Amino acid sequence: MAVTLRFSPVDLLRCRFAISPMLETLSAVRLLSPREAVGPHGRWLDTVDTRDLDLRPIALLQPRRGYTPDFLSPPPVSPHARFEDELGALAATDHGRVRAEVRRSLADTPGAAESPIGRLLLDDPAVVLKTLAALVRQAWQALVEPVWPHVRGLLDADVGFQTRRLAEGGLDRLFAELHPRLRWTNGVLTRDHGDDEHRDLRGEGLALVPSAFKWDQVVVIVNPPWQPTVVYPARGLGTLWQPLSTDRHTALGRLIGKTRAGLLLSLDEPASTTTLAHRHALAAGTVSEHLSVLRDAGFVAGQRHRHEIRYRRTPLGDAVLR
Repeated sequence: MAVTLRFSPVDLLRCRFAISPMLETLSAVRLLSPREAVGPHGRWLDTVDTRDLDLRPIALLQPRRGYTPDFLSPPPVSPHARFEDELGALAATDHGRVRAEVRRSLADTPGAAESPIGRLLLDDPAVVLKTLAALVRQAWQALVEPVWPHVRGLLDADVGFQTRRLAEGGLDRLFAELHPRLRWTNGVLTRDHGDDEHRDLRGEGLALVPSAFKWDQVVVIVNPPWQPTVVYPARGLGTLWQPLSTDRHTALGRLIGKTRAGLLLSLDEPASTTTLAHRHALAAGTVSEHLSVLRDAGFVAGQRHRHEIRYRRTPLGDAVLR
């Protein structure tokens, strides 16, 4: 199973980068679910207060495996979209589209349409749209807006890095290391795993959107009328919340080195060398060397998963962090 995008010669010239605060907001809401792995965002999650928020309607429309309504987070139309502009576009969605996309999303979660929240979401689409727009604004203000300058800095840095890579070596260079789940071969971009879909771009070009809160997935949007879009985890995610580190984590960096401490901290979930290299903006060989030291010290262990080795912290590694 894979999603493929076939480029024409014109499409090679129509790739663009963009940043979406709306997408970051919806992705942050997803991380509030106890079923979600939070990865590098554990320290951010410890700082947010959601006691006065009821974001269950948005959460229900974001199944872990299934369809999320496109009108909730359409691909950004400008390189640096403003939240208010994106919210305005959401509020202007055609009511027929709202009804159809909500029904499609709820159908991917057994029993969702019959739940109290599901029944509310299937009510008058004008009311539903107004409710969802208000909830998205509340989520932005509570979860993302307070840290947006910090997140935006990471996303801007990723766009700058990827743009230089594109200028130096074209799409071959860009897609070679954009993310481990993406492959570029003979004018076809493939995302492994997930849905089985194909689209010929035919001059539409491709939007590339780095994300901080969509940290563990590559999302490919192929449904018209949106421009084909690839949402990928931003480079350097492992460093995003370092200013929130405690004194003992700083001390750990002095003990075993800042880079090794950062790698050890980020292994809340098992990860491969290539994933860690992308997350920490390091060369794969450098990560491999540091993991070897951590493994020899008994702090991490590797386990084969299909074609790759994924590293996890050992009980000793957990004890060191505590």
